Amino acid sequence: MKLYAAVLDFDVIAEEFGVSRDFPDELHREAEHARDRFAEKREDLRDVPFVTIDPVGSRDLDQAIYIERLPAGFRVHYAIADVAAFITPGSALEHESIHRGQTIYLPDSPARLHPEELSEDSASLLQGQERPAVVWSIDLDDNGEIAHTHVRRALIRSRARLDYDQAQADLDAGVLHPSIEHLPAVGRLRQESALRRNAINLSIPSQRVARVSDDRAGEHFEIIIEPRHPIMDYNSEISLLTGMVAGTMMVEAGHGLLRTLAPATAGSEETFRFEVTALGYDLPDDQPIGEFLQSIDPNNSTGMAVQREAQKLLRGSGYVSVAVEEAEIHNGVGGYYAHVTAPLRRLVDRFATEHCLAIAGGYEVPDWVLAAEEQVLESMRRTSSLASQVDNACLDLTEATVLQPWVGQSFDGVVLSSDEERSTARLFIVDPPVFARSLGAPQSGTRKKFTLITADPETRAVQFAWPAD
Repeated sequence: MKLYAAVLDFDVIAEEFGVSRDFPDELHREAEHARDRFAEKREDLRDVPFVTIDPVGSRDLDQAIYIERLPAGFRVHYAIADVAAFITPGSALEHESIHRGQTIYLPDSPARLHPEELSEDSASLLQGQERPAVVWSIDLDDNGEIAHTHVRRALIRSRARLDYDQAQADLDAGVLHPSIEHLPAVGRLRQESALRRNAINLSIPSQRVARVSDDRAGEHFEIIIEPRHPIMDYNSEISLLTGMVAGTMMVEAGHGLLRTLAPATAGSEETFRFEVTALGYDLPDDQPIGEFLQSIDPNNSTGMAVQREAQKLLRGSGYVSVAVEEAEIHNGVGGYYAHVTAPLRRLVDRFATEHCLAIAGGYEVPDWVLAAEEQVLESMRRTSSLASQVDNACLDLTEATVLQPWVGQSFDGVVLSSDEERSTARLFIVDPPVFARSLGAPQSGTRKKFTLITADPETRAVQFAWPAD
């Protein structure tokens, strides 16, 4: 069932949550004239055949990759946009980025962390352009475990701008770009390593609101599930690998900024196992959840639901300063972890990266990094919550709008949890894929028909009822 809305106004959500999608003219000018502050300190790596892999149409390109085979194992070269090179400490650009914290994504246009003159031009790793970058070179043994690492500032030139759809098609055809021909092998080795660490890596297809145009309906918005290609998961493993290297470096040095995640509770694991069974999957009590999740195809509605429900196992995330608080591991990856691979879209990455560069280079962390760290951590905590709220509000608005004409119709749903005392239930509607609430409390784990009784774009509320009419 394809449900869509011809008109959706996300400005009201941006206004409600105080999200600004524009920059003052003076910040555009500052971004336009920003130049590489570290031009004299760069290693020339323009001969390394880096490529980027991103969603179709992306211009804020944080990462470029090249993998080479070694006599034993692999060497992963990972170039990250050097945003710090363009932002002068104490400048208006720095102040604004600390306030914004991260890019907030709305379906019609994002509220960027930096003006597009930086994020989609001079700091972005665009094809064929010389760009300043922070380059990680990570040697892996034949088991995919870390043998040696090196990080430094460099000058690079991306050879190609790949997108996930084409890269997956090339993988299926056996003609991957030479720069990433070893990515599937490395990705699979790192997935096996994750199982050894009891990590819980999620493979969640993007259920998002998309602007679509076709001959029948014209321009409109749809709730779509983007395919989660294997090449996406392999590429994600490179980012996770780099974040683990960075986190370990900082813990061993006694300073830096970590991304942390508390372990799943016994109660949340029990709930997840029940919900998985309700959705029609077999998850034995003795099977590790991480292993189970790697076997789930996320590209169908129930597989997507399993991956999304697994997010509840990974609650309690945060950011800590290693020098101030006790270092904590990230239980999603099964080790120390840091955000260092998306500085165009996330504030903390450029500050954590400076710690790693100082450690590798044997010099003191710059004063401008230390002076801003408390503000950076506060901004990340605040805006991470904000990003989640905005994302949920946009999805709720779209669901309510596209379902509104279907009030009174019946839908097939799976009961994920039931509260007999309050006579309510939490559902997963299979088609279209929607999580919702129901009046009436059928038995948990059962499949029933539910009647849509509320779909109100004003309140962004969707509610079903059981028994169905």
